[in-house]
Amino acid sequence: MTIRLALMGLAAALFLTGCQTGGPEITKEIFTSTYGSVSDGGYKIPAVPINRVDKQYHRQIVTYFTPEKPGTVIVNTRKRFLYYVLPGNKAVRYGIGVGRAGFAWEGEAYIAWKRPWPRWTPPAEMVARQPSLKRYAEDGQRPGLKNPLGARALYLFDKDGNDTLYRLHGTPEWKSIGTAASSGCIRLMNQDIIDLYSRVKPGRKSKVVVIQ
Repeated sequence: MTIRLALMGLAAALFLTGCQTGGPEITKEIFTSTYGSVSDGGYKIPAVPINRVDKQYHRQIVTYFTPEKPGTVIVNTRKRFLYYVLPGNKAVRYGIGVGRAGFAWEGEAYIAWKRPWPRWTPPAEMVARQPSLKRYAEDGQRPGLKNPLGARALYLFDKDGNDTLYRLHGTPEWKSIGTAASSGCIRLMNQDIIDLYSRVKPGRKSKVVVIQ
C-alpha cells in the first residue's frame, strides 16, 4: 500500500508539472554564434558583442512545460525571458528588456500584425512625459538603426480587438537586455526579433501571455 501511494503521488506530481508553465529548464541548443552583423531590408545591423551579454539571455532552445499550444508567446517579465512554445515540451527562449517599474504590463493578448523596419509613433502619455518626442507625434520616427522599435515589431491587441499600445520589438541597445529599462514594451536584440518574427503568424490565434 505504501509503495502504491508513493507511485500515485509521483504520478500526480508529474501531471501537475506538465500542466504548469515553467519548471526546470534544460538547454537543448544555444545560438550564440548568430549575433553577427546582418544585412536586412537595406540596413546593416551591427554585430552584438554577445560575449558581453549574460549567456542565459542568448537565444536557445530549452525544455519548457506549459499547457499553452505551440505557437504561443509567453513573456516572463520577472525572469527577463520570452518563450516561443514549440511541440514536445520545448520552447525557443530569448532574453528581453522590460518596462521600468510603473510601466510594466501583464495579461493576455494576440499579435494583430507585424512589421519589418517599422515607424515609431510615441503614445500621447509618453509625449507628455518627454516633450522632446513631440516631433514624432504625428508622422512617427522613420525606420532605421536608431529607431526604438528596431528591425521588427509585433503589435499586441486585447481580446476585444483594441490596441494595447504594447509591442514586441527589436532594439540596438543590447546592454538593456536583462534589465527593466524600456517604457513598457518588450525589447529583444535585433537578431532575436528577426528570428521571432519569422516564426510568428499574426491573427487571433497568435496568443501572447505576459506574466510577472
